[in-house]
Amino acid sequence: MLRTASQRRALCRTCPVARVADIIGDSCSLLIIRDLLESPRRYGELLDSLKGISSRTLTNKLKQLEKESLVRTKKHSGHAYPEYALTQRGLALKPVVDSMRAYGKRYL
Repeated sequence: MLRTASQRRALCRTCPVARVADIIGDSCSLLIIRDLLESPRRYGELLDSLKGISSRTLTNKLKQLEKESLVRTKKHSGHAYPEYALTQRGLALKPVVDSMRAYGKRYL
């Protein structure tokens, strides 16, 4: 585990795997992406799906994923709350999530 921001930046500059792991390497981010691969979701739906995650953590992770251009919000008329959906960049993570699911089913 990289302990300092400078260690992380140095490794992420030279290694694409490290950069992806830095962005989506925590379980919360991956589970948000997993859920959004199924369909766009409202905040409450994500919170219900991710048992044990705090509202603050979910908010922070969604902001981080939006900053990385993996998630976007979709406003709908008639609804007070937006839906969260994956961008094209986020949808490109489908093979990664599918591979992790297959590995987990086979080996864990």
